[in-house]
Amino acid sequence: MNDQTSDPAQPGAQSVVCSRCGKAADSLPVTWTCSVEAGTRHYFCDDCARENLRAIESRLDSAWW
Repeated sequence: MNDQTSDPAQPGAQSVVCSRCGKAADSLPVTWTCSVEAGTRHYFCDDCARENLRAIESRLDSAWW
């Protein structure tokens, strides 16, 4: 794993926040999407991921969508 990123699924991890809308969750839900952009992990809630599915599958950085 990259030193710049951390896995919120690890024990004792803080809550996870959607990088797009700011929705928070106590632990990483299985329906959320993770993207690594410029060495940093970004998590997107199921609503944001669903709205931007084509851009995510095209591997566009979140700044483009």
